[in-house]
Parts: sequence; C-alpha cells; structure tokens
Amino acid sequence: MRNLYTSLLFVIIGFSAQAQELLSLEDAVKIALENNYDIKIAENNSKIDATNNNLANAGMLPSLNANFTNNNSQLDTKQTQGDGTVRELDNAKNMNLSYGIGLDWTIFDGLSMFARKEQLNVLEQQGKAELQTAILTRISDVYTTYFDLVQQQQVLASIDTAIVISNQRLTTAQNRFSIGKASKLEVLNAQVDLNSDLSLQLRQKELIKISKIRLNELLVRDIQTDFKVANEVTFEQNLDFNELKSTAEKQNPQLQAQILSKKVADLNLKQVKGNRYPTVRITSGYNFTRSEASLGFITQSSGQGFVYGVTATVPIFNGFLQNRNEKVAKYQVENAGFLLEQQKLSLNSQLSSLYASYQTNLELVKVEEKNLEIAKQNLDITLAKFKIGTITTIEFRTAQQNFVEASVRYSNAQYVTKLSEINLKELAGTLKLN
Repeated sequence: MRNLYTSLLFVIIGFSAQAQELLSLEDAVKIALENNYDIKIAENNSKIDATNNNLANAGMLPSLNANFTNNNSQLDTKQTQGDGTVRELDNAKNMNLSYGIGLDWTIFDGLSMFARKEQLNVLEQQGKAELQTAILTRISDVYTTYFDLVQQQQVLASIDTAIVISNQRLTTAQNRFSIGKASKLEVLNAQVDLNSDLSLQLRQKELIKISKIRLNELLVRDIQTDFKVANEVTFEQNLDFNELKSTAEKQNPQLQAQILSKKVADLNLKQVKGNRYPTVRITSGYNFTRSEASLGFITQSSGQGFVYGVTATVPIFNGFLQNRNEKVAKYQVENAGFLLEQQKLSLNSQLSSLYASYQTNLELVKVEEKNLEIAKQNLDITLAKFKIGTITTIEFRTAQQNFVEASVRYSNAQYVTKLSEINLKELAGTLKLN
C-alpha cells in the first residue's frame, strides 16, 4: 500500500499525457524564439541599428547632386542707354538655363564625424544587447510558465489521487451501511468529502487551462491549443554564487547595455566639443549654362565647364551656446556613469537575494519530500485501519487531506526552487535558449 498513491499519481499523469500533445521545454523555447512578437520587434530594432551604422550616416562621405534650373520671363522692357538713347520692346523674352552635377564634401569638422561613426558602432552593439535582453526575458517567461504548468499538473494528479481514495472510502461506507455496520451519516460524510474533492479538481483544471492559454500566448499560437507538459520539475542543486556573479558581470544584458550607454554619452561629448573647431568643405561640379534675352547688348550666351572651391567656417561666438552644450553633455556623461554604477549595485543585490532564496528553497524541498513520505505512510496505515473500522471517518479524512497538502507543498517547493534557478541564470545571462 505504501507506493499505491505514488503509482496512482503517475498513472493518472501518464494516461492524460497520451491523450494530448506532449510539449517539451525545448520545443516551447524553439517555438517562442521563432514566433514571439517581442523578440521579432527586438530583432528588427537591432537590424535598424546595424543599417544605420555606415560611413554616410556618420557624415564621412561626399554628397553628389544633379541640378537643373530654368527661369523664363516675358516683360515689357524699357532701357535707357548711357548716351540717352531709349530702347523699348513689348513682351521681351528672357531665359536662363543651367544644369550640371555638383559635389559637396566635408573633409574636416573637428573630428566629430569620427566620433559619430564610433557612436554608431556602439549603438549597433547596444541594439544587440537589447535584443539579448528581450530574448532572455521572453524565454524566462516561457520557462516560468512551463514549470508552473508542471506544478499545476502535479497538484491535479494529487487531487485525482485523493478522489480515487474518496471513491474507495464512499464504497466502503456504503458496503458497511448495507450490512448494518455503519450509519447513514458515515455514507453522507463520505459523499460530501468526495464532492469537495471534485470541486477542488474543477478549480485546479481551471488554473491549468488559464496557464495553458498564457503559454500559448507566449508561443504565439492558437490559445486553445491543448497539450501536456513534463511530469517532473528538475533543478540544479550546485549553483555557485561567485561563478554566477563573475558571469553576470560579463554577460548580463542590462549591464552590458548600460556600459554601452556610457560610451554613447562619452562620444556625444566628443561630437559637441568638435563644434569648436573649423569646418572645411570642398565643392566641385560640372555645369552647363545658357541664357537668351530679346533686348540688350548680349542676346544669347552659353558656357560649360568645371567649377570648384573650398569653404572654411570658423566658429567665433554663438551666444555661449557652445559652453552650454558642453556642460549639458558632461552632465549626461556623469548621469550615465551613475546609472552604470546603479545597475551594477542592483545586479549584485538581485543575485544575492535570489541566491539566498535558492539555498533556502533547496532545503525546503528536502523537508517537504520527507513530509510527503511521512504523509504517505500515515495514509497507508489510516486506510488499513479504516477498512477494519478501528478509526473514525474524521481521522481518515484528516490523513487524506494531510497527504494532499504535503503533495502540493512538495510540488510548490520544487517549482519555487526552479524559479530561483531560472531567475539566477537569467541575471547571469546563461539561461539556455535551446
């Protein structure tokens, strides 16, 4: 009898799993990586950062434009010459046409263009870090919801086992009543307790259905898709805090993103300081011109050829805006430094807290496992005594409830321990994605 209830529990789980699709954790993660909208959005944002990272966007390449201008006029014209002669013409037509190709290239801007290019490199890296954060966050949600379902499934199996026992108790009570060894009250009490177990079963099935909807949402598939999950919660028992901390300092996506934000602020200051230096531009092109006039000394002219020049702009005074801009940029650098240190402190605090919970939960799992074994033994003995009528129905019901509660506590302890492990690995950036 000792292992009867454990066998019943796994038989119930196994029978249900055969009737539905068995969704493994690996498959759930794979589907989420392919379908989840948050991950897709983060991927596109990362691609945008990579697309923006080019020499042209940094201002290091010349611009080449084709130009075309055609101005026409038709005027009543009156001209007075130097010798007093007056010339007049109604509807005098004038035309000025020019077209060509022009090049404009900034060859020096206080090295700001190089700072912008480096900033674009950092922004691309930052986009990758943000993508990694989005992936880890969503996959952590999949892990958490998946193992919550495992726990809920185990709780349901415990309730199903209790229903099997309650049915057995009701049958025994009915048999005893039929031969006059028990009162009708004993049968009614057994029926009430069975109904209570059936009510718990319905509530638990509702919780499982809600959790399945949530997991299907994370996997971006039909929310009514039915499935089963694994039967057991497995977790690592030897996570090392110092190793987690060292790994987190190198791989935590939020920390890496903040480090890159600090670099972006530093490079922005370099760009602002570059505005103190001269800007030198080269212009060149090849133009065609043509003009016609109905009245004047020259009635028609045309030309073509190369044009070129150099423009240098030296900032002298802009109302102290340069000083203001540099001060603002320095404050932004300082704030980025503060945020980086805050992120490091927060990461260390979260790791320490979660690791303490992880260690406590490991001990709780051991305690609850022993309690479950004791509850099983107690139920075996109680059931045997109930069959021969040496204990009351209240004592039997108490033993039955203690077994179910011990099963639920054990499942919950395993789930909470797994949750601590998932959160620790997420912070360390070591959560498996496949």
